[in-house]
Amino acid sequence: MTSDWGEKSTADLMSRYVSKEMGRGVPKEGWRICLAHEFKEKRKPFQAKDVSLSNVLEHVGLGIRYLKWWYKKTQVEKKAPFIDMFRAQPLRQIYGAPLGGIGGGTITRGWRGEFCRWQLNPGMYHYKTVTANQFTVCLRRGGQTVYQQVLSVERPPTLQGWNWGYCGEYAFYHALYPRAWTVYHLPGQNVTLTCRQISPVIPHDYKDSSLPVAVFVWDIENKNDFALEVSIMFTMVNGSGHKDDKSGGHWNEPFHLEKEGEAVSGVLLHHCTTVNPYTLSIAAREQPDRMVSHQTAFSPKGTCSGLWSDLITDGRLDSPTGSSPPSPKGEKVAAALAVGCSVPAQGHNTVEFSLAWDMPKITFGSREREHIRRYTRYFGTQADASPSLSHYALTHYRRWERSIEEWQRPILQDSSLPPWYKSALFNELYFVADGGTVWTELPEDADVSGGIRSEDGGLPAQPDVIKEYGRFAYLEGQEYRMYNTYDVHFYASFALIMLWPKLALSLQYDIAGSVVSVDPTERLHLMSGLHSPVKAKNVVPHDIGDPDDEPWQRVNAYLIHDTADWKDLNLKFVLQVYRDFHLTQDTQYLRDMWPVCQAVMESEMKFDLDGDGLIENSGYADQTYDGWTVTGPSAYCGGLWLASLCVMCKMARLVDSEETFQRYRDILDRGSAAFDKLLWNGKYYNYDSSGRDLSNSVMSDQCAGHWFLRASGLGDGEYQAFPKEKIQSALKSVFDLNVMSFAGGQMGAVNGMRPEGVVDRSSVQSDEVWIGVVYGLAATMIHEGMHEEGMRTAEGCYRTVWERLGMAFQTPEAYCEKGIYRSLAYMRPLSVWAMQLALNTSKKDQNTSAQNGASDGEQGQDLRESELGPEK
Repeated sequence: MTSDWGEKSTADLMSRYVSKEMGRGVPKEGWRICLAHEFKEKRKPFQAKDVSLSNVLEHVGLGIRYLKWWYKKTQVEKKAPFIDMFRAQPLRQIYGAPLGGIGGGTITRGWRGEFCRWQLNPGMYHYKTVTANQFTVCLRRGGQTVYQQVLSVERPPTLQGWNWGYCGEYAFYHALYPRAWTVYHLPGQNVTLTCRQISPVIPHDYKDSSLPVAVFVWDIENKNDFALEVSIMFTMVNGSGHKDDKSGGHWNEPFHLEKEGEAVSGVLLHHCTTVNPYTLSIAAREQPDRMVSHQTAFSPKGTCSGLWSDLITDGRLDSPTGSSPPSPKGEKVAAALAVGCSVPAQGHNTVEFSLAWDMPKITFGSREREHIRRYTRYFGTQADASPSLSHYALTHYRRWERSIEEWQRPILQDSSLPPWYKSALFNELYFVADGGTVWTELPEDADVSGGIRSEDGGLPAQPDVIKEYGRFAYLEGQEYRMYNTYDVHFYASFALIMLWPKLALSLQYDIAGSVVSVDPTERLHLMSGLHSPVKAKNVVPHDIGDPDDEPWQRVNAYLIHDTADWKDLNLKFVLQVYRDFHLTQDTQYLRDMWPVCQAVMESEMKFDLDGDGLIENSGYADQTYDGWTVTGPSAYCGGLWLASLCVMCKMARLVDSEETFQRYRDILDRGSAAFDKLLWNGKYYNYDSSGRDLSNSVMSDQCAGHWFLRASGLGDGEYQAFPKEKIQSALKSVFDLNVMSFAGGQMGAVNGMRPEGVVDRSSVQSDEVWIGVVYGLAATMIHEGMHEEGMRTAEGCYRTVWERLGMAFQTPEAYCEKGIYRSLAYMRPLSVWAMQLALNTSKKDQNTSAQNGASDGEQGQDLRESELGPEK
């Protein structure tokens, strides 16, 4: 079921590349684009004005309340609202792979080479291209400079003394996260440069993956019959394009560090803000045949011809000693580092640079308490780690690359997987690092239990996994700035549990602790207009806070619904607990989470209004699809409920509680019968059971509960909640209608479709495509043997986002068939890793079914009470 349109869209991105040079060591797989490419389609962000008149009338109260809240937040408190419906980020089709490890901040380098997106202050972004942050090449022959060029296609109004305007038709960018390559063929010079950027994002590595560093390796190929002297210069402004770059008091100093037989040198750029100060470092490794030189400070304004002339004279910089004076208020200061080497005729050579940033202690917007970043465990908290970080990066990046290649190789070499999927799988992982991510040490006085001790059915005050691996949080999206938004993490969590499982478990302990906690503070909820407590007992929070406030201290930054209405969050917690146990076999984790799971399931029971074993919705379906009005049981929430009952049965058996097993089994049997009776229409599950005109809409995510069962090794035999033939029929209906009858089958699955093949436009979300939901849907299809359909479904989203709309490294939450998108750089598309789990599981099942027919779900069946402890 492969399609020509996919191959064409890939070719379009490279259609303007005129060189035959393909660089050195660039892989085949990944996302590739010519630097001269221009995306034809220019989409607009969804804003308040895009809500239809009917929806405006339905939610006029919400609109007024939001406007009041927005005005207070922006005009009175002078803060950035965590969702800004009036000032959404415009689409800039420029981003490339972000730099840096996990949880220490990120700097994004665009695919044309610009440094253009900054997240050094935790969770807060600004989108500034810093013009002076560049790489420049200088070629010398016989003691004379013959070519000097900024490796940028831009022609900025400043720095006119530099040679700008490199011809983008002679270069291309290639990303396979966490690495990226830019290949520059220098017209008329017979020289090709390949810049490879490496960030230490390495599965199951909890040390190096935390480091705020990146390395640039420049491979220089000389196709001439004579030798050349080649220098690469790296320039960097002290700052990030923010207004505080001109606040004064910033200063630079050269450094040299030698240890373990290796020496590095470079420049430290001390950024001395009152809040969250940091030091940037640009550095190079010293070697006998390399010439490392620097300019400690220059002013990145005017023509800046002095620095240009310094390099052009002899291919090196002046290398003054001593620190620069603090920058005057209103002025910026920058630094430069150059590395030169000889490249023989028809030969090759390499130069290396590192970029590091050291912000060891962070405060969030409220400034209430200080947090210590994870990497300080290895490099200290004294804000003097930049030289050591630079040295470590330059002497360890080869090991990082070996680890990355070992991890990626089996997937890249699998000829049964299409190229677009390999790109999607690895490149969507950018969000693990660039999702406003914070990874901190657990303070000695912290208590994550919610105040209820283990012996009383609660949690340890300091679970071992958090003490050892730290605390982890990432944003719902770069524009929806709430940490660990749980209904969305449900989808995104596959990447964490498969690649950094200790971080996934750490996050779960934090959520579990907040479940049992109570915050009686009354707060206005914008959707209902009512005041209700911030946090009710035994309810999973929507999120753990806003980076402009104090995450982990105050849950529920979200103001749309009362916590008591978030029916799906509790269910998603239970499903993730068992899925995580299934994949990690961590018995301590299961033992700790079991009483919390029981508590949240009990809190759900009150929604079984008629005692048929099936919970009902009132007003809104759930938190995930909060734009669709629902009455009675729904396919989505009802399906999650049945799946949760199923895993509770499984966990009850694992903890040797037959009485509890029988209780949940009884509810599951009754609920399954009611679910079929109320929602099954012979082809798929109706959206809800209300009997309204639109209740029989086809929801793309109607099988989400079954998806999690299959991802957990359950879903058949004793632990089955849905008949296999009905799931397959429902998935076929979704494929035929939501996928193939929408946008020519080339844009993924639309959330809602009418059975007659017309898009459901009854809400602001029903006519959207949610990329993360589509990847989860594709995974469900793969679990059910619908491999071709699953791949075709997901391919539509990847092609649309990465190849047609120019949204690389900013995959949004949603787009419509035409015109608009919503919420750039969003958490949910990490669910592409659920597809990989489904592929892995399918292969495992094929290999084992012939032997014994047992499913992976039987793992752990024989755990005894001595391992898990008696039921609490």
